[in-house]
Amino acid sequence: MSMAQTSYLLRWKDGKAFKKLDAYRAAGGFRALRRALAMKPAEVVDEVKKASIKGRGGAGFPAGMKWSFVPKGDGPRYLVINADEGEPGTFKDRYILSEDPFRVIEGAVVAGFASGLTAGYLYIRGEFAEIAHQFEEAILQARKGGYLGNNILGTGYSFEMYVHAGAGAYICGEETALLESLEGRPGRPRLKPPFPAVKGAFAKPTVINNVETIASVPVIMEMGGEAFCKLGVEGDGGVKLYGLSGHVKRPGLYEFPMGKNLKELIFEDGGGVLDDKPLKAVIPGGCSTPVLLPDEIDIPMTFDSLKKAGSMLGTACATVIAEGTCMVEVCRRIAHFYAHESCGQCTPCREGCDWMSQILSRMERGAGTLDDVDLLLSISANIMGRTICPLGDAAGMAIPAFVRKFRAEFEEHVKSGRCPFGGAAA
Repeated sequence: MSMAQTSYLLRWKDGKAFKKLDAYRAAGGFRALRRALAMKPAEVVDEVKKASIKGRGGAGFPAGMKWSFVPKGDGPRYLVINADEGEPGTFKDRYILSEDPFRVIEGAVVAGFASGLTAGYLYIRGEFAEIAHQFEEAILQARKGGYLGNNILGTGYSFEMYVHAGAGAYICGEETALLESLEGRPGRPRLKPPFPAVKGAFAKPTVINNVETIASVPVIMEMGGEAFCKLGVEGDGGVKLYGLSGHVKRPGLYEFPMGKNLKELIFEDGGGVLDDKPLKAVIPGGCSTPVLLPDEIDIPMTFDSLKKAGSMLGTACATVIAEGTCMVEVCRRIAHFYAHESCGQCTPCREGCDWMSQILSRMERGAGTLDDVDLLLSISANIMGRTICPLGDAAGMAIPAFVRKFRAEFEEHVKSGRCPFGGAAA
């Protein structure tokens, strides 16, 4: 039986608009904040723990646990919302920010109150200039309404919010590189420990959450953590945004409980493969997640099930690939992306990603050798686990998945001296 779509986060799909404060309040906005401010901070954290919501940015760390790591004390401490949505194939957070900005603001204030934070930063991808401007307008409206600033709703709690735009660097999606950029330095990941909860933004305790995670907080506070948890599956509570792009008839953003079947998402909700071609492969959650074959996609989209399948849930934005697509070219584009976006701090990533990109470009031109196929696997293995941040690991997982599952296609490029799908000439 297929899961029914839900509308806890994608509320505007029924034609309602929530970009103005009055409209947001009329739909029950800020009730969750009022409820949270009437509780003790530890009680709010407990509700989020009961919700069993794992980080919606891809790492999958339990949000309530992350909040509880912030040490007690006075002085500045920060919430940083990661809106640096640069993962290829991913397009969920920008819609929340654009269409339901007050949901993010409300969730941020609740998170700040629960964790004892004094201010929040929305670190937004530089290309989202218009969305950033709209969000700043929402902050102004919320401040005028008494939901931000000093003495929020007369409770004595104060919390401010700011927007900080990045400069188009994918690496700044990694939380410590994001912090470096926020502080005005080049976006290069930090060694951990210390972890951000102890020493984060401006060397102060910091909570870093994804946009979708924060947007889910008012829902949790409205319905209660246990009820939210029951919407999902054991270990993965609540609802999730799922994206579909690529060779699919109905691309777009969908909302379902956690555990939505990937095959159903593509063939029932997405209408199947474009032009009714046979399915060749699926990248389940952004280009960092290893590719799956058609006989591997009849699985629930949860962190654990995708891990068992040899991939990851990632952002849960799936890219559908039809027969007739050159997988060497897909792999080459992904490798080029990682080579371009590597910050260069770690030698294995800096050199390895560029090396793989060059090999794949050569193979696509028909100028590769059979030794190149195994060389790609060797390079990947020598990147894995040898870098400060997960960018190198992402390349080290994504590239060999293509090689192993489509090895015959890679070898055919070498043997024929050209791309058999009509790609670049030798």
